[in-house]
Amino acid sequence: MSKILIRGAKVLGGEPQDVLIDGGTIAEVGSGLSAEGAEIVEADGKVLLPGLVDLHTHLREPGREDSETVLTGTRAAASGGYTTVFAMANTFPVADTAGVVEQVWRLGKEHGYCDVQPIGAVTVGLEGRKLAELGAMHESAAGVTVFSDDGKCVHDAVIMRRALEYVKAFGGVVAQHAQEPRLTEGAEMNEGIVSAELGLGGWPAVAEESIIARDVLLADHVGSRVHICHLSTAGSVEIVRWAKSRGIAVTAEVTPHHLLLTDELVRTYNPVYKVNPPLRTERDVMALREALADGTIDIVATDHAPHPHEDKDCEWAAAAMGMVGLETALSVVQETMVDTGLLDWAGVADRMSVKPAQIGQAMGHGRPVSAGEPANLTLVDTAYRGPVEPAGFASRSRNTPYEGRELPGRVTHTWLRGKATLVDGKLT
Repeated sequence: MSKILIRGAKVLGGEPQDVLIDGGTIAEVGSGLSAEGAEIVEADGKVLLPGLVDLHTHLREPGREDSETVLTGTRAAASGGYTTVFAMANTFPVADTAGVVEQVWRLGKEHGYCDVQPIGAVTVGLEGRKLAELGAMHESAAGVTVFSDDGKCVHDAVIMRRALEYVKAFGGVVAQHAQEPRLTEGAEMNEGIVSAELGLGGWPAVAEESIIARDVLLADHVGSRVHICHLSTAGSVEIVRWAKSRGIAVTAEVTPHHLLLTDELVRTYNPVYKVNPPLRTERDVMALREALADGTIDIVATDHAPHPHEDKDCEWAAAAMGMVGLETALSVVQETMVDTGLLDWAGVADRMSVKPAQIGQAMGHGRPVSAGEPANLTLVDTAYRGPVEPAGFASRSRNTPYEGRELPGRVTHTWLRGKATLVDGKLT
């Protein structure tokens, strides 16, 4: 692998520097580095970040290759600046055995646009009745450390307690989809003024908040780690803030769409805005942004949820829930957090690379941009602003809520262990 000199990049948004990659490693960071024998990438003041890490991606393979595959999903990830993604377990068959998680892990190894770390199911078939093979999945070649029934809640408190106790033995974490199922029967959108006016079934905030409250108490009781998926309400923020003040081992994520979009968009009845958890109110959005800024919410995770055209191009009630997000996540974070002054680029690196890598134990990712570290990097043209054009997505699906919307920032280059996966905005 040849040498690469990234010249004049703003590392974490700081002063322009040169970064020399030699093989799969960052060899040197400084000013006026020698370009001898190196391929030169003129950064021209673009921001250089550690490769992004997504703790919450749906790659759909095996079973729903009409929506996404490991190949197309990792290509989308590289396009968005990601060098590793954690693949959720709600595939067909469910990733609840060592065999299935190893299949996903090996597919990731074969395709190579980014690293793929499978997430194992907490319960058999995501049915919430019997623990899956947690230990076997951890001991497999995939080395699973994160477990989730995402798409469904582990609603039984006894099962959740047992899962937390089990993963504690090897330092794993249970990632909870916080949704009390009885409180969301027939729910189609956030419960509030808009749902009342539209006559759509309401999805109350307490359905999320009650599960989070229960689970942080369970995690405290057994001395284990719990991670809250796609936190979406102001009340959930306060519960997590309280739990952290007590020293409880809880981490939480927010999606880009919950940082930007509100339930007012549902007035269009466009199913592209149908998502789980639902889009909330402006008050919730502002609380989520503040919590991400102050560290109450630890990370941004995309919840990239691809669907084929026919599953979204239908009436609201019949439409599938979910949005694609890998290729727009960084732009939405720039719009909502950086351009508003709530986070600087070092903060973005922390929330989108360093901390998700730590939570998921993604070795070699989320590391400092410094000599001796793996060359997992992304280069961002932060001055760019333009419309989102899903026709150009690398993902197999196009269900984005941002079509035609102008967003800032564009990933121009991504390197995975020194190998370019994206060059000048084009996949290699």
